[in-house]
Amino acid sequence: MASLKENALTRISTTNLVDMKTAASTALFTCPVGKTFYIDTIVVRNNTASLAGGTSYGATGWRTGIDLSGMTVTTGFRKLFSEDNVTYTPIAAGSVFYWIVTTGSTLPCTATIDVFGHLA
Repeated sequence: MASLKENALTRISTTNLVDMKTAASTALFTCPVGKTFYIDTIVVRNNTASLAGGTSYGATGWRTGIDLSGMTVTTGFRKLFSEDNVTYTPIAAGSVFYWIVTTGSTLPCTATIDVFGHLA
């Protein structure tokens, strides 16, 4: 029987301690051989400090220009959804899905990032 990850929108990965300040890319998920990964939602949570100043984040082939600067409390979370009327690029077998920091938070900060979607 195929796994739930192939039959439902489900949490594909959780990555802890993602640096939300430094301009860099962090691997969130590597698509298995023989599969294609379709991203639906990203949840940013458990930030260790304010994300003020964090005006430009992105995710490989999915979204760019994500502004999290309003996420100034450490007790909340943000859900980032696919947008209507936008064509996204699925993540091919063996490829890595990255969280990209272009203009990160003013303060040093890490967060947990959950990725939801499905494999086909």
